[in-house]
Amino acid sequence: MITYKPLWETMKEKGVTTYTLINKYNISSSTIHRLRHDQGVTTQLIDDLCQILDCKVEDIIKYEPSDAS
Repeated sequence: MITYKPLWETMKEKGVTTYTLINKYNISSSTIHRLRHDQGVTTQLIDDLCQILDCKVEDIIKYEPSDAS
């Protein structure tokens, strides 16, 4: 399963809030909701977040194997 846990840590380190993402970078609140709940987003959004946060993809997403085999 893809998780966005690293995103929240990176945002904290860079001093970027969800308010900033929504109001300065025009990322919708529904997209923020999808990120918070580890739901699918586009690779374009991942690219945008990397550009906004000046970071690598692994600073935003992480793969965690699911328990279901």
